[in-house]
Amino acid sequence: MKTVFQLGRRAFIGLVAGAALTMAAFGPAAAQEKIKVVGIYTVPIEQQWVSRIHLALNAAKERGDIDYSYSENVSNTDYERVMREYAEQGANLIVGEAFGVEKPSRAVAAEYPDIKFLMGSSLPPVEPNFATFDNFIQEPAYLTGLIAGAKTKSNIIGLVGGYAIPEVNRLMNAFIQGAKETNPDVKFLVTFINSWYDPPKAKEAAFAMIDAGADIMYAERFGVSDAAKERGVLAIGNVIDTSKDYPGTVLASALWHFEPTADKAIAEVKAGSFKAADFGIYSFLGAGGGSIVVDEKLATPESITIAKAKEAEIKAGTLKIEINDAEPKSTK
Repeated sequence: MKTVFQLGRRAFIGLVAGAALTMAAFGPAAAQEKIKVVGIYTVPIEQQWVSRIHLALNAAKERGDIDYSYSENVSNTDYERVMREYAEQGANLIVGEAFGVEKPSRAVAAEYPDIKFLMGSSLPPVEPNFATFDNFIQEPAYLTGLIAGAKTKSNIIGLVGGYAIPEVNRLMNAFIQGAKETNPDVKFLVTFINSWYDPPKAKEAAFAMIDAGADIMYAERFGVSDAAKERGVLAIGNVIDTSKDYPGTVLASALWHFEPTADKAIAEVKAGSFKAADFGIYSFLGAGGGSIVVDEKLATPESITIAKAKEAEIKAGTLKIEINDAEPKSTK
């Protein structure tokens, strides 16, 4: 049986109520008026991170809140051109990733001050129209670490990431912190494949770690869970729930929900109150931007109890998971 912690469901109910209040505050006209939202992605929409953005914007489209179009697999060298084309076509809100195109994306935004930009970024927002966000799911990553640390038998856990950047590092560090709390003897193997989407490369990196003794793999990238499944070890999912694709393999997953971020930005654009702010806070557990799902058949009962208690503390504000953006290192 797969368990989604109750607190995540309460947060979702709160978001629904908040959306109703937003509609009431803006009035029927504001609620019915559609805005043009564009997504510009450097990877396929199936990729974990982008899939959550795409899912949230599609949900807003299906509600009738926005008109939504997108471009995927846009190269960094072509990103600026695509941004300009959408800007010239009258987009109201452009959503995308600025990590590899910080300078050009900010330059385009400066040229179109009346268009709002909401971009995944490691750098600060810029007035008047360049807002930023990120998947700050270090809290659920920490909770999955608690589950993994209690489960490993070899006391070796492997972690395969895309790039050693803050957005990835903070999740791995939080996971490591949790694993150490339930198992002080656990060691870690860490590697980065220097790609956001290269499943074969991630799979090979995972195989090497499994050969070195890892019996649980932290799957920050696609391909890692495939290796875990083939070798009969367990995996920890990241951003999306892939347990249906890997039954009996995915022990737990830290999930990212972009809906709170997207809905907040859309409401502000409609209300004319959009600011160049950091929307990262809407990825926190307290905002409903993160959650954890656990396979009860695989996890130890004790670790589930511990993780639920820790989640309650995080939600109550009595436990804070520090954001550690330093590059994690292997300890084995």
